Amino acid sequence: MRIICKDVTAETLYDVLHDTSYRRKWDSNMIETYDIGRLTVNADVGYYSWKCPSPLKNRDFVTLRSWLPLGNDYIIINYSVKHPKYPPKKDYVRAVSLQTGYLIQNNSASSSTLYYLTQVDPKGSLPKWVVNKVSQFVAPKAMKKIYKACLKYPEWKRKHNPNLKPWVYPEQNALPSINLADLSLQNADSLENIDESGLSEEKLHISDEDDNFSKES
Repeated sequence: MRIICKDVTAETLYDVLHDTSYRRKWDSNMIETYDIGRLTVNADVGYYSWKCPSPLKNRDFVTLRSWLPLGNDYIIINYSVKHPKYPPKKDYVRAVSLQTGYLIQNNSASSSTLYYLTQVDPKGSLPKWVVNKVSQFVAPKAMKKIYKACLKYPEWKRKHNPNLKPWVYPEQNALPSINLADLSLQNADSLENIDESGLSEEKLHISDEDDNFSKES
């Protein structure tokens, strides 16, 4: 997917995609997210849980993420890993990011383009109509939500630790170090397969929450 973000710099897009504190303000599908630990100055491991449309079960991920500035452009890539202290939870379906990435391209001093590519195994025997609905409606809506979040980010960041950007300044990163040997690639076949194939499209409820942010500071 691709979206052109007018009045948004590539740097702002990069910050928004990294800033977990700000994500809680704009990502209405998120249940919880946090950083687990760091591998290098530009790689970490994190947790993210996602509110799926009812009556589907909610999904969660543990991913290894890496990032790299490319001149005036930026790239962020993640894939799922297993961490011994963060096994699958009883109330969630552990989904698998085979590879997910963002490419942020600088267009001008006030414009950028966001490219998004994802290959995800949501686990569960999902009906085809679920996959189609996510592809056609949920993902494009999420891209537009990121764009709107970017427009509001500079003002928000000025009031919330404006100089704290550990993804830009590694010396600010206070996460505990993770040994790569403690991680392994998350194999989708090793996870429990929840059968959701019998769900009817009429019962699916996709929230159409507005994209307004709360007025709290």
